[in-house]
Amino acid sequence: MRTLAIDTALGLCSVAVTDGERVLASRSEPMQQGHQERLAPLVAEVMAEAGVGFEAVDRIGVTVGPGSFTGLRVGLSFAKGLGFARDVPVVGLDSLEVIAASMPREGVGLALIDARRGQAYVRRFEGKEATGPSEAVRVEDLADGPVPGWIAGPGVALVREIWPGAMVDERPAGDPVALARLAVQADPADHPPVPVYLRAPDAKLPGGIDP
Repeated sequence: MRTLAIDTALGLCSVAVTDGERVLASRSEPMQQGHQERLAPLVAEVMAEAGVGFEAVDRIGVTVGPGSFTGLRVGLSFAKGLGFARDVPVVGLDSLEVIAASMPREGVGLALIDARRGQAYVRRFEGKEATGPSEAVRVEDLADGPVPGWIAGPGVALVREIWPGAMVDERPAGDPVALARLAVQADPADHPPVPVYLRAPDAKLPGGIDP
């Protein structure tokens, strides 16, 4: 199965093309803003490097959050538009699950993103399986949970001192190859390309009114 993976939810603009377990092409570029302008050209470049046309894509995997409200919508819009045009399934995957799947891991672990305002977006794992959904948690409350053997993601700095013995992987986002492999394994019916918002956006309307 040829799979196109797209991730714009966090601090990278990432694209990968795989064919089963074989990686045909993969690229990630650090980016906090500008995903909208860079994504389409990056997809075209990676597809050209992979040596396949869009007609050869059997499935599209895309991160649905948690992450940047603007960034994740860029990836979702592109993936859904392409999926509709090519009539291929689009699989939405949790950003924290992709981060966890991007590293070798055993035992209890934690993938987390700095959500600011004293919070983190967190998902807990036992081995390779998530023990619950992603959630927004106050950083001060994280110490009350199980002691993790590993911590991963762009929120690691928030908890490094809480668990100094944990293995650390401070990656800015997941590996798009891991995203592609998760997309192959997932049932599209159970993983729709719908954004995951764990709290309201920080942005305000004029006058400080919540949107």
